[in-house]
Amino acid sequence: MKLDLDALRALIATHADTPGGLMPALHAVQAAIGHVPPEVVPLLADTFNLSRAEVHGVVTFYHHFRQTPPGLHQIEVCRAESCQAMGSDALEAHVEHKLGCKHHDKSADGRWSLEPVYCLGLCAMSPAIAIDGQPHARMTPEKFDRLVAALGDGAQ
Repeated sequence: MKLDLDALRALIATHADTPGGLMPALHAVQAAIGHVPPEVVPLLADTFNLSRAEVHGVVTFYHHFRQTPPGLHQIEVCRAESCQAMGSDALEAHVEHKLGCKHHDKSADGRWSLEPVYCLGLCAMSPAIAIDGQPHARMTPEKFDRLVAALGDGAQ
């Protein structure tokens, strides 16, 4: 897929006069194309009078931003203390095995992206995950398998 840099430049420009506009611009780019590719970093740097290194630092500091296109479905496993205390480590191992990828990665078939998240706000119902932004509490490996299968393109 070829990036429409002119369209992205126009999108970024809508945040040029916003104080602290880099973050809203990054969110807008990711919302528009699913990630913040390296080709966009110079556009952001020019718009906000920053160095490319400064923009790259922001993109890589915040785990929310992706530099490569995500999988068709995004899976987030909560890594906060409550979820860890309630078994998220074992759940995470199951999810990685089921999807065939680790955190910050995508499955070979491009269907799944797996990301850690550091609180989904479901601490009283740990462990928790989110699938395509939809939170799911009291997650078990069996429940995860059912949710993935319900998407119609289940993992191995």
